Amino acid sequence: MFYKTDCMKKAILFGASGFVGSHLLEELLKNNDYEKVTVVVRRPLNISHPKLISLTGDLDSLPGLKTEITGDDVFIALGTTKKNTPDEKLYYRVDHDYPVMAAGMAKENGAKSVFVVSAVGADAESGLFYIRTKGETERDIIALGFEHTHIFRPSMIMGNRKEYRPLEKTLIKIWSFINPLLIGKLKKYHGIRGEDIARAMNNAAKCEKDKLKIYQWKQMMNLCDISI
Repeated sequence: MFYKTDCMKKAILFGASGFVGSHLLEELLKNNDYEKVTVVVRRPLNISHPKLISLTGDLDSLPGLKTEITGDDVFIALGTTKKNTPDEKLYYRVDHDYPVMAAGMAKENGAKSVFVVSAVGADAESGLFYIRTKGETERDIIALGFEHTHIFRPSMIMGNRKEYRPLEKTLIKIWSFINPLLIGKLKKYHGIRGEDIARAMNNAAKCEKDKLKIYQWKQMMNLCDISI
């Protein structure tokens, strides 16, 4: 199913301390296609690995790290919540400006492929702030012109987070009940585990063909070889 590369690659990961990003870091460190995995995080990770290079930075300090943001594949799992960032201007900076700047810097330094966690229904023309922000982020990263652009659009992200989110836990329980009812065109709204999103992103890097590929729930599950 997957194609092995003839030479070792280097990966760059933004959002390694987040829920999906932490699972993705595990996947990338286990992936024998990568000789180096560089992460950009706000605070040092409590992880040690011979392949891991950790850079401390955020949106404001990112330009100072530009020369160190080098690799073949850039993975972006950045994002915030309304609870943590109620101000829409700040929210937009985290969910749009940071991913687009990160992708742009990586491309300028030679990255060929980008892998981005977005959201189901992302639409730059939407009247809903969250959906529009995700859509504009997709649009602007696609416009950068990578050789391969991979967009992952999960619906409800399932799993246990370290951060206490009572409302989200309730929604996850509800999704567990309604998942079997989501059939046909509604399948893309299926909840998906954070580790499955991460595995799909990692596996997508092993079988690149298309200039642009968008993954909904079904495509992500297929990449994980999970029966649906």
